[in-house]
Amino acid sequence: MTRLSPDARKSLLTLHLVTALGWLGADLVLLTLGVAGLRGADPGVVYPAAALVATWLFAPLSVLVWLVGVTSALLTPWGLLRWRWVVVKLGLTTVMTGLVLFALTPNLRAAAGPDATAHQRIDVVVAPAVSTGLLVTMTVISTWKPWGRTRRAVPSRRRPAAATAAGRR
Repeated sequence: MTRLSPDARKSLLTLHLVTALGWLGADLVLLTLGVAGLRGADPGVVYPAAALVATWLFAPLSVLVWLVGVTSALLTPWGLLRWRWVVVKLGLTTVMTGLVLFALTPNLRAAAGPDATAHQRIDVVVAPAVSTGLLVTMTVISTWKPWGRTRRAVPSRRRPAAATAAGRR
């Protein structure tokens, strides 16, 4: 497996942080627009703006965060499946990216239309609120790196056959 130089690793980490912060920022913009829409702001302005943010910023950033995170995991000593915190972040990011691409973005486009339901417009608040909470949770996980290694990554501690046979006597 190819390892990165320290400068390349720092550059990749910086790119991951910048894209993740961009994702969080776009998430907060969507949440702000959703709350403004529910509080009476002009739906003809709020929901089309939210759809634009989701289509041109939020969705591409979610994919970019996932790609840079996987690349970083594969090219650094952390690995993709060695540490539980990395596996948890990979799972959460994968699920969130899928929801952004296949649920949130189409729903925001529908909420921008004249026939939008109240349920679709409430989703413009609920989805970014949940997403923001998950992004903050992943930030905490990245900072604290809890839970240790996965079983697969823990080297087996086998005793030599002679020691095992001697221990049974």
